[in-house]
Amino acid sequence: MVFVTGATGILGRVIVLELLKKGKNVRASKRPASNLNEVKDSFRFYTENPDDFFNKIEWVDIDFEDIDSLQHALNGVEEVYHCAAKVSFHPKDEKEMYHTNIKGTENLLFACEGSGVKKFLHVSSVAVLDGFNEKGELDEESDFNPKIEHPAYAISKHLSEMEVWRASAEGLNTIIINPGIIIGSGNWNQSSGELFSTFEDNNFTFSGGSSYVDVRDVAAIAIELMEKNTFGERFILVADNKRYAAVGEQIRKRLGLKNARILSNTELNAGRIANLFLGWLIPKLRIITKNNIESITSFNTISHQKIKERLNYQFIPVKDSIDFHLENYINDKKLKK
Repeated sequence: MVFVTGATGILGRVIVLELLKKGKNVRASKRPASNLNEVKDSFRFYTENPDDFFNKIEWVDIDFEDIDSLQHALNGVEEVYHCAAKVSFHPKDEKEMYHTNIKGTENLLFACEGSGVKKFLHVSSVAVLDGFNEKGELDEESDFNPKIEHPAYAISKHLSEMEVWRASAEGLNTIIINPGIIIGSGNWNQSSGELFSTFEDNNFTFSGGSSYVDVRDVAAIAIELMEKNTFGERFILVADNKRYAAVGEQIRKRLGLKNARILSNTELNAGRIANLFLGWLIPKLRIITKNNIESITSFNTISHQKIKERLNYQFIPVKDSIDFHLENYINDKKLKK
């Protein structure tokens, strides 16, 4: 039995589906309020038999604060894919993010002790990477630097990784993957699922950029790493590094919209000052923090050399990934009209 946390998320659902395709028995975590119909509906983007696969899933409601419920969910489980996490860059979500990402991971790992779990894969993020190699790139050796100021999300993922490394040192077979922004279908209003609606709804963008990867690649690589028993290591999963303006141009052009305008540093800093004085009155201003401005105006090259060499893996190009999932987004909107 394989246990997947965060199974209703943009990545967790695809990992579940790919495991089912391999004939695995899958137990999947959800929240009591999770929309399972939306998950089942999104399976049609990845398979011709969505209902058949969906009906094989054993769903369980999980409270990550309840060790007993976690231990019960792990009965008969040998492999865990830990995808559950809170992703946000808004200050109002910091407390929940720390609790979900750090304490949730700690409790799950504690529940694994004394269980039959033999393998544990943790989904982290490239947000934890600091320090450039001789090529000026971030790679798997780019360890988190606590002396640098970071967004709360990056801190929460770093501390989550520390819990995994601790469990690894105590004998659990662990793997950490660090994907960039995941491009996928479904879950359009949460986390990286908001990629298309964000570029559609806003006629502005930022001067920086990020790394991107297709959800199908992340799921496939995660499963292959577990199958090959590549324990005690971390792997960056990135197809390419793109500026926000380039990604936005591709999306908005397909949607029949004009190119988004790049906000200047002057405009962003004016927003930060406005946040200091008016953030209490205008909630939208609260996200304009110093850390967030630095994040959206920077553009680092993140290396995928290690995973390409280890698995001889060829990533789906970002352009093709966007085209595929954007069509799904457009078709979904048409169906809901």
